[in-house]
Amino acid sequence: MSQEKVDRYKEEKKNRAKIIKKEKRQWMLTKLAMGLVGVLVVVWVGFSVYNYTGTSDDTTTVDLPTYTVDTTALDDYLNTLEAED
Repeated sequence: MSQEKVDRYKEEKKNRAKIIKKEKRQWMLTKLAMGLVGVLVVVWVGFSVYNYTGTSDDTTTVDLPTYTVDTTALDDYLNTLEAED
């Protein structure tokens, strides 16, 4: 090894504790940031769902369409099946 490499290795070894501390701090900040983003996403989704569904004291109403189905043909068919038994 050249003398430069030896000096660099000794310097790294001397500062290894500081380097490890710095890496741990950066990893902790990364985890904290990821957790914060996760919490914000959950809160945003919850707030969106809450606003979409409305509250119980909400004065606005949604008029849903109503459908009527004429089942006389089906009733007649079922009656003919019962009569054949």
